[in-house]
Amino acid sequence: MMEWRDFITVDPNVCHGKACVKGTRIMVAVVLDNLAAGVPMSEILQSYPSLTAESVQAAIAYAAELTRERVIALPI
Repeated sequence: MMEWRDFITVDPNVCHGKACVKGTRIMVAVVLDNLAAGVPMSEILQSYPSLTAESVQAAIAYAAELTRERVIALPI
């Protein structure tokens, strides 16, 4: 099973401490924004050659983990 912690890092000296794909300056938010906009994974991988399918999956898993930690009230 893939462990997101192997692919995602937070370093205060890189991208102002935002979560990034390890070994890059590609923020998890950029990956998620692209996926949310409907950009196919193949296009994301082409646009960001330092990413792998596993690192994109790790970004998704990281986001899922964050939703378990915090409740955001949504309007009814």
